[in-house]
Amino acid sequence: MTLRLTLWALPLTLLTIALGAFTRLADAGLGCPDWPGCYGHLLWPDSGAEIEQANRAWPAAPVNPDKTWPEMVHRYAAGLLGLLVLAIALSMRRGKQDAKAQHQGLADGLVVLVICQALFGMWTVTLKLWPQVVVLHLLGGFATLALLALLALRLDYATGGKPYWQRLCPVSGGAQLTTLLPWGLAGMAVLVLQIALGGWTTANYAALACPDLPTCQGRWWPPTNFADGFDLGQSVGPNYLGGLMDNPARISIHLAHRIGAIVVLLYLGGLAWALWQRGAHVMAWLLASLLGTQFALGLGNVLLGFPLWVAVAHNAGGALLLAALVAVNHMLWTMAQGQRMVADERQ
Repeated sequence: MTLRLTLWALPLTLLTIALGAFTRLADAGLGCPDWPGCYGHLLWPDSGAEIEQANRAWPAAPVNPDKTWPEMVHRYAAGLLGLLVLAIALSMRRGKQDAKAQHQGLADGLVVLVICQALFGMWTVTLKLWPQVVVLHLLGGFATLALLALLALRLDYATGGKPYWQRLCPVSGGAQLTTLLPWGLAGMAVLVLQIALGGWTTANYAALACPDLPTCQGRWWPPTNFADGFDLGQSVGPNYLGGLMDNPARISIHLAHRIGAIVVLLYLGGLAWALWQRGAHVMAWLLASLLGTQFALGLGNVLLGFPLWVAVAHNAGGALLLAALVAVNHMLWTMAQGQRMVADERQ
């Protein structure tokens, strides 16, 4: 039951991440100026009378129907996910004598993370899209997906029988594969940093700073201002809708994200090749496919003029790539643990 709930939570988390990206990229993050409702409504004001009443109550934030519904749909998806995560933790606790009980800490940690996500969602509105909060909220969503993926993999492994990588993607590398564990963990760190850079890019409205490729504004290195672009001491209070940075600062953020994309492509591409060489063909193919798709979506963002659907797919692609890396690292970690146990038994 717990594994089934976790598998249900995974696509819901991905959907919530995509809805959050849609809300952010459609400039609907302040579509509802209050929290948790929307102009005092459980859903959002849609009739003429409700909109007129909302405009009188919030004269500084008139109702925009195109921005109210994305915000509330995202909130309700996040709320449903929170209830599902709570159900996972409770289901785990009821089965305390079961082998799954050893994963209770991970399930409880997910509950804490979802509560923190709710707070970050509230602060996103009350602090008027303060970039630091926006990025932390985005990272929290990705962390939720990663931990749910890890929990699903661990629960599946605990059910007995063949490990999932032997059932779904047989490997033949054995001891050679486990040597890749440090590289896999480092790849996770590189990808998370790039995801944070992507969040910082959108939170500061820097995606359009370089509308051309491979140059930026027709130059290989236009005027930049990295000090202001990565100033984490931005004041709390202003409305950050549309961003407050000047053009050189936004260019700095955009260029950093582009350079990060090349680093991720080369590093994870090398990891995928190493997995293939050591016999983990399906894992290598999965990682390489997601990596290539994600890089293509990043290029498409610029070449197609940043259409909303490509930008949202780029966010979802990053989430899927992170989940794939979780699976790779779990496989390598579990194989290394198994080899260590065998070595201990022989001594």
